[in-house]
Amino acid sequence: MASPLPPCTAVIYSALAIAALLLLSATAVNASQGDKEPVYQGCVTQCVRTNCTGARLRGFQSTQAPYMALTGWTCRDDCRYQCMWQTVGLYQAEGYSIPQFHGKWPFARFLCFEEPASALASLLNGLACLLMLLRYRSSVPRQSPMYYTITAFSLVSLNAWFWSTVFHTRDTYLTEKMDYFCASAVILYSIYLCCVRTLGLKRPGVSSMVGVLLILAFTSHVSYLTFVSFDYGYNMAANATIGIVNLLWWLCWCWQNRRTLPYWWKCGMVVLLLHGLALLELLDFPPLFWVLDAHAVWHLSTVPVHFLFYSFLIDDSLHLLNTEKTGVKLE
Repeated sequence: MASPLPPCTAVIYSALAIAALLLLSATAVNASQGDKEPVYQGCVTQCVRTNCTGARLRGFQSTQAPYMALTGWTCRDDCRYQCMWQTVGLYQAEGYSIPQFHGKWPFARFLCFEEPASALASLLNGLACLLMLLRYRSSVPRQSPMYYTITAFSLVSLNAWFWSTVFHTRDTYLTEKMDYFCASAVILYSIYLCCVRTLGLKRPGVSSMVGVLLILAFTSHVSYLTFVSFDYGYNMAANATIGIVNLLWWLCWCWQNRRTLPYWWKCGMVVLLLHGLALLELLDFPPLFWVLDAHAVWHLSTVPVHFLFYSFLIDDSLHLLNTEKTGVKLE
C-alpha cells in the first residue's frame, strides 16, 4: 500500500486542483456599457471631426501642456475624456448607475495622471519596496544563502511597481501589457522564492527544475495573451492559481517551523494579508470623488506590508547565515 502524501504536499496538490477549476471557469470580459452608448460614440466622432484636424488640431497641440504631450495624450484622447463625462452626466440625470468606459470606471484626470490614486499607491509601494531592499542589503551579509534570490525578487517587484505606476498614469496598449506581464512575473517569482527557501537550500536541483518550469509558464502565459487573446478572465484566474499555491505553500512551511523559528508569524501574517487584501478588488465600486476606487484602496493597503515582509526576510536570512556557520541542519 502506498504511503500517504506529506501534509504540505497534499495541500499543494489540492490547491492545484482548485486552481485548475479557476482556469477552466475563466471567461472573457465583455465590452463596457459606457463606450457602447450611441451618445458617447456620436460625441467622440463629432469631437474628433471638429477639433482633431487641420488648424484646430494644430491649435490643440500648440496649447497642450508639455507634460500632457510627453505622456502621450492626443486630441482623440481628450475627446474621449470629455465625452465620457458628458455621458456620465446624462446617466446621472436619468438616475442610472454609473457606467464603465473601455473596461474602467470614469476617473477625474489630475495633470497627466489618468488614475491619480492608483498611480500614487503604486509609487508608494515601489518606494516602500526600494527602501526595504536597501535596508535588507545593509543588514544582511552577501554570504547569506538567500541574499541573491531575495535581491532578484526585489528587483522584479520594483520593476512591476514601476510599470503599475506608468500604467495608472497613462493607459495605453503597451503600458497595460507591461503592467499585467510584470505583475505575473512577480507572482511566479514568489513561487520560486518560496521553493528556494523551503526546498532548494537542501535540494538545489529542485529549485532549478522549478525555475525552468516557471520560465516556461511565464513565456507561455505572455505568448497566449499577446498572440492569441488578451483574456482578462484567464489572466486573473492564472494569477489566482499561483497565488493560492504560494499562499498554502508558505503557510505549510510556517506551521512546520512555528516551534523553531520565533519570527515565523511574520511570514504567515504577510501571506494572509496580501491575499486577504487582494479581495478588496472584488468590491469594484465607482470611484469616490471620481478618484478612489477599490483597486486604489487595495494598492494603498499593501504599502505597510512591505515593511513586515522585509522584516521577516532579514530575520530569516540572518538565521540561515548563523545556521550555516554553526553547521546546523537547515529547516
